[in-house]
Amino acid sequence: MNSRLSDCTAGSKLDSSRTQFGLKRQTDYHFWTNILSLFLWGMISITATLGFAPTALALEYNKEILVEADFSGRDLTDSSFTKANLRQSNFSRANLNGVSFFAANLESANLEGSDLRNATLDSARLVRANLTNALLEGAFAANARFDGAIIDGADFTDTLLRPDEQKKLCKLAKGTNPTTGRDTRDTLFCP
Repeated sequence: MNSRLSDCTAGSKLDSSRTQFGLKRQTDYHFWTNILSLFLWGMISITATLGFAPTALALEYNKEILVEADFSGRDLTDSSFTKANLRQSNFSRANLNGVSFFAANLESANLEGSDLRNATLDSARLVRANLTNALLEGAFAANARFDGAIIDGADFTDTLLRPDEQKKLCKLAKGTNPTTGRDTRDTLFCP
C-alpha cells in the first residue's frame, strides 16, 4: 500500500512539474511574441516616417566603358560617372542632378532635356553633345570642352565655365529653356 501511495504522490508531483513546465513554456512564448510584435511595429513606424524607399539610389559607374548606353528618363541623382567613356550614350530627359561627370567622355551623347543642375562636368568632353533644352543651373564645368555641342534652349545659369568656352558657346547660343523660361544667351552672359 505504501508503494501505491508513493506512486500516487510521485505522479502528482510529475503532473505538477509538467503543469509548471507548460506554464513556463507558454509564458516564454508570449514574451517572445510580444518582443517580435514590438520590433515589427517599430520597423513599420520607422518606414512610415522615413518613407518606403528613396527615389533614387546613387550609382557608381566610375571608369566604366558605357558606349551607346541608354540612361534616358532615369533618375540618376548624385550618381558618379567619373572618367567613364559615355560616347554616344543617351541621357535624354534623365535626372542628373548632382551627378559627377568629372573627366568623362560624353562625345556625341544625347543630353536633351536632362536635368544637370549642380552636376560636376569639370574636364568632361562634351564634343558634339546634344544639350538641347538641358538645365545646367549651378553646374561646375571648368575645363569642360563643348566643341560642336548643340545648346539650343539650354540654361547655363550660375554654371562655372572657362572664358574661352563661354565665348565659343555664345556663338552657338539660341533659344529659350522650356522649364525655366530663360534665354540661353542671357544665361551665358553673351554680349
